[in-house]
Amino acid sequence: MKYRKNEESIAALDAEQYRITQQNGTEPAFTGKYNDHKESGIYVDVVSGEPLFASSDKFESGSGWPSFTRPIDSSNVKELSDASHGMIRTEVRSSHGDSHLGHVFPDGPPERGGQRYCINSASLRFVARDDMVAEGYGEFLELLEN
Repeated sequence: MKYRKNEESIAALDAEQYRITQQNGTEPAFTGKYNDHKESGIYVDVVSGEPLFASSDKFESGSGWPSFTRPIDSSNVKELSDASHGMIRTEVRSSHGDSHLGHVFPDGPPERGGQRYCINSASLRFVARDDMVAEGYGEFLELLEN
């Protein structure tokens, strides 16, 4: 499957998805639809469809944004230095869609690698376990717990 940003995928974004993915925005804490989401499946880039995070790597950080310990495939996630807002942070972007996703911090669960990928819900589309094969993501089923 080819993952890429194109005019059609950008045109399909709602205003909040566009603001976050294309203009490096951030949704207010505790407002994103995936913050408390617990269903089994994967989260893909809302722009390109590239697989980003698995529900098995999601954890409750208390930060107000969906948090993951690691990406499904590190080649689908770029990490860039971000000095905006008077802080030094590491921005996370999708590699193929070039969507702003959020930031990664070194305060995740130590027993799971210590990383916290703090991701905006509006940059993600959830693909439920039962829909993964039909949508072309069957190869990632093994990442999910039963």
